[in-house]
Amino acid sequence: MAWKTCFFVVLFFALTELATSNFVSGDVFEASHGSTGRSLLQAKKGCIVDFENMNYTIITSQCKGPQYPAKQCCAALLEFMCPFADQINDLNSDCATTAFSYINLYGKYPPGLFANECHGGKDGLDCPDSPPPGKSSSSINLPSRKTNIAASFLIAALSLVLVFF
Repeated sequence: MAWKTCFFVVLFFALTELATSNFVSGDVFEASHGSTGRSLLQAKKGCIVDFENMNYTIITSQCKGPQYPAKQCCAALLEFMCPFADQINDLNSDCATTAFSYINLYGKYPPGLFANECHGGKDGLDCPDSPPPGKSSSSINLPSRKTNIAASFLIAALSLVLVFF
């Protein structure tokens, strides 16, 4: 019986070590995260748009599971977000994070749904009836979603251990 306890303790620490990240994500080097290293130490300013009290039925009535049709979901996302494109694309504010947090909260959408389904050009998703390029921001940049493989492995391994013991 003691060997089982010892086995679980060793397995736990081994899997925990595998799950810890010892590298820096490539995302920190992309231009979309800011132009200087100082921005990593600076807190983002709060969003001036009150996303908490918005009406999300534009999205939730058109983008429904379990299929989540990309055409309808992306059109609804653009209809909701385009009026706030300048605020959402402001890298110094937390508007994009806040907006997607509430969209996912109220719509109960799977993580990364819009980032994986809605694709635009190099500047992001184009908003309809946008002004000519250069006048103002007329696209929405969706956050990218990366998965930590080691954490996924840890969860899978612990699930297998629980199933067999």
